[in-house]
Amino acid sequence: MPKLLLLSTEPVTFKLLLSGQPKLMKEEGWELLLVSADGREVQSICRAEGVRHEVIPFVKGVNYVEDFISFWLLFQLIRKEKPDVIHSYDAKIGFLGMLAAKLAGITHRIHSITEMPVHTKDPQKGFTFKEKWTFSNATSLWVNSTGMLSFFTSNSGIDASKFKLLGSGSTLGVDLEKFNRQVLKENHLVAATMRILPGENDFIILAIGALTKGKGVEDLVAAFLKSKIVSRSKLVLIGTFEPEEESLSQETIQTIREHPRVVQIDWTDHVEHHLALADVLVQPSHEEGFSNVLLEAAAMQVPIICSNCIGNTSFIKQQKTGLVFPVGEVTVLKEAMEFAFVKRDTLASYSDALFEEVKDKFDRKVMRKLQAAAYRQLLNNQD
Repeated sequence: MPKLLLLSTEPVTFKLLLSGQPKLMKEEGWELLLVSADGREVQSICRAEGVRHEVIPFVKGVNYVEDFISFWLLFQLIRKEKPDVIHSYDAKIGFLGMLAAKLAGITHRIHSITEMPVHTKDPQKGFTFKEKWTFSNATSLWVNSTGMLSFFTSNSGIDASKFKLLGSGSTLGVDLEKFNRQVLKENHLVAATMRILPGENDFIILAIGALTKGKGVEDLVAAFLKSKIVSRSKLVLIGTFEPEEESLSQETIQTIREHPRVVQIDWTDHVEHHLALADVLVQPSHEEGFSNVLLEAAAMQVPIICSNCIGNTSFIKQQKTGLVFPVGEVTVLKEAMEFAFVKRDTLASYSDALFEEVKDKFDRKVMRKLQAAAYRQLLNNQD
């Protein structure tokens, strides 16, 4: 029985992005082991997937002492378990995990690149030490958008055959059974409504993600405040303030906390119910690999406005499946939101077209099978 070890810094990755994949692999005859830091999701994940989980105390940010301890514990675990394939899912775990797996003699070492590199805007600066280290120690690098595939094969200096794109992209598609307007629970819809407290005719602008500069939150808040639709709209931000990475200005933070037309929600396990209340989803990020938020909004048939970073434009096509604005261009974003307010039928036609594309190309059930086939191919090639 082949063994697969899935690595993530936080267990929420297994719950939100990879749900169902461990269970499928187990049904296809694989032994599964999930490895991450501890978290409240661990027990429910193990029950739902029917697999084992091992805790390694990974920490956010850079802490050399704790990172070395985590690396050593991970190396010992990998050497003990001897998986046939190891697959890591975020930058930090890729840095530690690919080296540990290589030193432990694991033949197949996959790292999924879900974020664009640090020097995206100036590839001539090269990649950071952490990025180079991860790429060199992995045997396969899975990217999650066509734009990322083109960027890395053109700029990384790494053999193009090392990069792989599954299907049309994304980490593992979107769960169309969960993100489905027909199955929403009334009590969760009521709870979401009570958190937003929309007026009878309020236009709901929703953004989901960390509240940082890099996610374009300052651009979005500025555009909203300058728009002509402030008095007839609500800006709903689902995400937490992240002081350790590109923190927002104090002025923006104060606006988010105090403006009567801005609602901030730390997080929710019922994103789909908040999406159901939204008139438009805005994704203003400065960099994205492939935004799962966009997939979820598309599955919920919510019109989309997004920045033109590589990951977004791999999915959203201007004035065909959404509205696209240049990264950081507050005025253009403002005009896009005003257009969405006035031209609701036009935006609805974009969301209808995108919904059909999502059903055709990004169904999680289909993506799970593609990924399982990719794992099997590794072993078959080895034989």
